[in-house]
Amino acid sequence: MRSLINHAVAGALLMAPLSLSAPARAGDIQGDAYSCAELWVMRNQIYKNAGYCFKTAKAIKYFGNAGCRFDDEDDVPLSKNQRRIISDIEKSQIRQGC
Repeated sequence: MRSLINHAVAGALLMAPLSLSAPARAGDIQGDAYSCAELWVMRNQIYKNAGYCFKTAKAIKYFGNAGCRFDDEDDVPLSKNQRRIISDIEKSQIRQGC
């Protein structure tokens, strides 16, 4: 499953920042089209791409911390669009009880 999620998210998120305007299709996050696991990966992939140093064992195991530069989420340089996407993901996670 991790491999499938990686492939699904990779095309949408790894070409930052242009593709970050739509992680998949517009409205998918708001419509809760993603599972909790997919949302977790999508949100954290944005932070990983921007250089965040993860603190949880789960995130470090999944993403690693190689090349990270920012220990505080507030210091991670994210565009307004990336922050909007993260907000939409977090809202979907709350709605789904993730």
